[in-house]
Amino acid sequence: MVGVKILLGLYKGPVIGNSMSSFGEDLRMERVSRGIALEDITAVTKISAHHLMALEQDRFRQLPGGILNKGIVRGYAGAVGLDQQDWTERFLRACAASGEVVPDEDWTTFAANVGRARLQRREAAEYKLRWAGAGLLLMAAMLGGYLAVRYYGIRAGWWSTFMPASHLFSRAHAAFLSIGHFFS
Repeated sequence: MVGVKILLGLYKGPVIGNSMSSFGEDLRMERVSRGIALEDITAVTKISAHHLMALEQDRFRQLPGGILNKGIVRGYAGAVGLDQQDWTERFLRACAASGEVVPDEDWTTFAANVGRARLQRREAAEYKLRWAGAGLLLMAAMLGGYLAVRYYGIRAGWWSTFMPASHLFSRAHAAFLSIGHFFS
């Protein structure tokens, strides 16, 4: 009698799956008994109707896989008003019975892997930045050393014999000498 009421849409109570029905059929019967359309679930959860239909028809291979499958089941169950934990466990049992690989990863493992990848990227960026800073510091020290040797070489008079000034740099050389005399 309950089955007739379900088909006619008159039964509003919870539908308890029997041993003959499948996970998807039970899920669909719960949705229909509450008068909820797939489009309503799609609008609330943003889960595509394609995935919801695959869930109701026990076509688990058409689901995206991994931890996302659990999220789809939780979203569906929550939108219909069912116990999310219970239906997720039933889904995992149905997947195992159908021969699908049940992911044994949980959110903590997933989050740890994401966190580890972010740390590795950050450490690589810091490593590159550290070496770039060391290179700039080394170049600044070399430039400072060159300028100090040049300044003292010019003041002592041996710089022009060590590195003669060309015509292009003669004006810069004169300016450098005048600035050097200004500070002494």
